[in-house]
Amino acid sequence: MEHKNVWETYSQKQVKECDSFNKGYIKFISDCKTERECVNEIVNMAEKAGYVELEARVKSGKKLKKGDKIYAVNMNKSIMLFNIGDKPLKDGMNILGAHIDSPRLDIKSNPLYEDTNIAYLDTHYYGGVKKYQWVAIPLALHGVVVLKDGRTIELAVGEDNDDPVFFVSDLLIHLAAEQMEKKAAKVIEGEALDIIVGNKPIVVKAKKGEEEKKEKDPVKALVLQTLKTEYGMEEEDFISAELEVVPAGPAREAGFDRSMVLGYGQDDRVCAYTSLMAMLDVPTVKRTSCCILVDKEEIGSVGATGMSSLYFENVISELVELEGKGSQLDTKRCLANSAMLSSDVNAAFDPSYASCFEKKNAAFMGAGMGFNKFTGSRGKSGSNDANAEFIAYIRKVLDDAKVTYQFAELGKVDIGGGGTIAYIMAKYGMNVIDAGVAVLNMHAPYEATSKADVYETYRGYIAFLNALGM
Repeated sequence: MEHKNVWETYSQKQVKECDSFNKGYIKFISDCKTERECVNEIVNMAEKAGYVELEARVKSGKKLKKGDKIYAVNMNKSIMLFNIGDKPLKDGMNILGAHIDSPRLDIKSNPLYEDTNIAYLDTHYYGGVKKYQWVAIPLALHGVVVLKDGRTIELAVGEDNDDPVFFVSDLLIHLAAEQMEKKAAKVIEGEALDIIVGNKPIVVKAKKGEEEKKEKDPVKALVLQTLKTEYGMEEEDFISAELEVVPAGPAREAGFDRSMVLGYGQDDRVCAYTSLMAMLDVPTVKRTSCCILVDKEEIGSVGATGMSSLYFENVISELVELEGKGSQLDTKRCLANSAMLSSDVNAAFDPSYASCFEKKNAAFMGAGMGFNKFTGSRGKSGSNDANAEFIAYIRKVLDDAKVTYQFAELGKVDIGGGGTIAYIMAKYGMNVIDAGVAVLNMHAPYEATSKADVYETYRGYIAFLNALGM
């Protein structure tokens, strides 16, 4: 089967629509580089579109009715949106599910130290990264520091032109003979990914008649003074902080033809944004629609804000109660009768590394929305393998909406693989398939996507949300 090039199918009007949509996308991933930042922005967008927080709706005691729009936030790091349709919840929902966490460096709990006139923050990498890719590039610091009195300090340092940036040092090529002999996994060790945050020592002037005092770690002392003056935090406050180190600067258009997007965190915020916009742009539905945007996928979907937690199931129970049913059986029926596109990215075929792909079954940039019948690795280990009936249904939905799409696998059978949240949702008995955008440079500090694939995926999600079910 031949892959269509989406650009060749577009009218001038569609090209303009595609560019306009991607401008919003570029702004979103430039502004939202952490889970908390994503959730904050999504809440603002949802409320403008008429969504009401679940907790407030429960307190009001009002029953659910068609057209109601509800959102629920989990610990400021995951969010779920629901657009209530004609049919009762027990008949199931159309679900889009993406994740909003991305590979990065996390600041440790006791991070600040000085070594030979240089101040560092100690880090622990998060998710699957090639560690050598994170050295010698400008980095920004994002996150929150929660003080003992309950106040929260929000940080985003390194994004504005007037902000300082941070970096991880690398060994100059002139002295790197031994380093160059190491395997790529060992060129940069995890404990060597500490970011440099200062070099200037503090100056403590002695009062008249007193002996001048010297700080033990004068560079660290000046960093602490700066943190106290500018952000109101002490060294001990790192203990109750969530600080993430990410590439500094905005996402950009890429290529002379401006056909691509280059930026941090496109795995999986490209699918999060397209899912969100599809949800907001479909005002009414026959079958209740749901958009799940969760945390922790890059480390196994664990924890209270990951897809493995019971939060999603608990929210559905709340909605069933608001509907006036209040039955645990209705909750189970809702989940079992639902259908889901696990909105996650696939690896784009890279001609520079063609030996890692099986070309007939690879995803191509510019070939439209990408589907993965199964993920997992090697012998389909750890995969959700979508059934033929559901795939046929999805094909008809997309063909009727004239969406360009492709089916692919993630690399050659024996080379590797990957997984998403699909297998977790499949445990409820619902039909699930992975569907999203092909990404070049996946898990690198800067990832690349085709604008056409981003737009077609958005169109595909809209078609799915409007579908009536199998």
